[in-house]
Amino acid sequence: MVVAFRRHTLLPLDDCLCALQPTIPHLTRSLLHRCLKLHGISRLPQVEGEASPKRKFKAYAIGYSISTSPGVRTAQGRLHLIVAIDRTSKLVFVELHEEVTRRAAADLLRRLKQNAVATCNLKPSAQPAAD
Repeated sequence: MVVAFRRHTLLPLDDCLCALQPTIPHLTRSLLHRCLKLHGISRLPQVEGEASPKRKFKAYAIGYSISTSPGVRTAQGRLHLIVAIDRTSKLVFVELHEEVTRRAAADLLRRLKQNAVATCNLKPSAQPAAD
């Protein structure tokens, strides 16, 4: 029954589990997977044109990408998010502002740049001698 259901519907594993559990109460995800694997249909067949060709990730230069959001409702009213994403480390920096201006975005980048320079120029602190 399970194998025929999978072949007929071509549903993913979790969707098959949800559909079959009312009929087979003791069915678990691992049992379903083992059953489908035993019958050679644990992986769905590839549909033509579905898979895109594999490409390498784009190499980004060191720097930040800035974006803004249309707005966020808070207790103080409507505020806008200014988001800066470091392209290399994928770290995200967010600030809330009442209005989005070029100056606000530039100030955020300036603070990030100063913070990056300050953290890179830190001298290692002297380690206490072990007694």
